[in-house]
Amino acid sequence: RSSHAPLRRQDPAELLDEIIHSFVTFLVILDPIGVAVIFAGLTHEASVEFRRRTAFQATLIASVLVLVFGAVGEPLLAALEVSMSAFRIAGGLLLFLLATDMVFARPSGIRNPTEPEEQEARRQRDISVFPLAFPLLAGPGALTSIVLSVSQAHSPVEAAGIIASLLVVLILTLAALLSASRVTKLLGLTGANVIGRVLGVILAALAAQYVIDGITEIVRSAM
Repeated sequence: RSSHAPLRRQDPAELLDEIIHSFVTFLVILDPIGVAVIFAGLTHEASVEFRRRTAFQATLIASVLVLVFGAVGEPLLAALEVSMSAFRIAGGLLLFLLATDMVFARPSGIRNPTEPEEQEARRQRDISVFPLAFPLLAGPGALTSIVLSVSQAHSPVEAAGIIASLLVVLILTLAALLSASRVTKLLGLTGANVIGRVLGVILAALAAQYVIDGITEIVRSAM
């Protein structure tokens, strides 16, 4: 695909396929189950009302962050004279690092808070902004993916479908946060890591595709 996908009339089946692809991408990157397990660990001593309020606030803040970045990300890159091809390659490499962490169940600062950050989160009362909204929900992976997905949309309808798929995943994530205690008891740490590893393999493939697309675009523009 080109850096700026041309607007054209789309076949409904193709449109649905693109929206489903975006949904799966966001679902893998946000990883509602994994976030719910971390959330349960950060709030295990908090009241039910505090966990509920924090879950709603964090999801709302993350939604605003991702949507705003999706709207201004591409113009910002253009102002910085960074091509979408270069951003696609960089985003693919970043997502591959995230996928590596997921496969090996290894926490890192890419999505999970680091140990000092997690200790700070336990000391402070409000964790809805940090580390829950960022970097757990609206982390570098989610911000990168929304810019790449919107930039590749062939029509306003597809762009709207991509945004809708993101919102659906955020709603699913909110449901997982509200059920964090039950999810943790049901799956346990091992179960959550197994799911994370499977999603990590899928994310690695998506990351590789981003890199391939970016390199292909650069080669085509040079010919």
